[in-house]
Amino acid sequence: MHTWSTDQVDPRDRFDYWREVRAKGLFGVTAELEPERRRDFFGEFSLRKLGDAGLVELRASPYRVERRAGDIADAASDSLCVYQQLGGGGWFGGARLDEFAVRDGMFATSYSDLPYRTVPLHEDGFHLRIIKIPVANLVPPGTELGELVPRPLQDETALRTLLESCFRDLIESNEATAAADTAPMVQALAHVALIERGHMRPKSRLAQQALRTAHLSLARRLIRRHLSSAALTPSLIAGLTGISVRHLHILFEETENSFSETVTALRLAQSRRLLREQPRQTIAEVAFACGFESLATFYRLFNASESMTPGDYRARLA
Repeated sequence: MHTWSTDQVDPRDRFDYWREVRAKGLFGVTAELEPERRRDFFGEFSLRKLGDAGLVELRASPYRVERRAGDIADAASDSLCVYQQLGGGGWFGGARLDEFAVRDGMFATSYSDLPYRTVPLHEDGFHLRIIKIPVANLVPPGTELGELVPRPLQDETALRTLLESCFRDLIESNEATAAADTAPMVQALAHVALIERGHMRPKSRLAQQALRTAHLSLARRLIRRHLSSAALTPSLIAGLTGISVRHLHILFEETENSFSETVTALRLAQSRRLLREQPRQTIAEVAFACGFESLATFYRLFNASESMTPGDYRARLA
């Protein structure tokens, strides 16, 4: 993880340094700000590798950003970009695209080497995340991304939840995660974005593979969200995911653990955490807080996993 902020630069030089070294050199854009506002400028960013892709989180006080033809010529990146807006929001425009605004939590996608202009909507400035995914070995031969101008992801599309789930999985991964483990999710994120933009046929082999990965990602997130409920069933998760129960089971059969094994493993992990962190909770309270249908079931599964009872596990930590 590489992090940097303008706190490392003399206030008189902060915006000039940001404009020439960070904006132009790192992001390949032209930054502009009135001279009288430059002394109060603040900007910070973090950069983390996700295999061949990169995750950037940027926060800065207001200024104008433009990716011009000269910027593209000087710093072409040939990448698919998936943005998540955080904070107040931003406006996008340009010669080839319809003006639009993205607000807190919204996503947008684009091809990196197309011109655009953007400014924050409010005085709190910029706050956004960007995953940049190199196009090489990503899109089918003959796919042209020259028309993939910046555009917000429509909230009503079912693909939004799939893209968001893949995006969040990558955000929540850590630097210890191997590139081989992040690569399938990066590819799924890119292909779901291309399906949503109409640049990939949903029935193609690559698209179907991406949708399987994304549906599995979403199913796992939904399981964790409903883990404490005894009503957590394949039917519930399949319905929330938008697939059939049979399809859901097939997704998990292609992994190391079935649906029920995944649920049990997550509940046991949560029970171990509660036994460590909540000493005043009774064993029964822990069991039901984790969604186990009965105390006997909890004891049986916990003992099979840890070779000791929940009470002995807690006593060992004392």
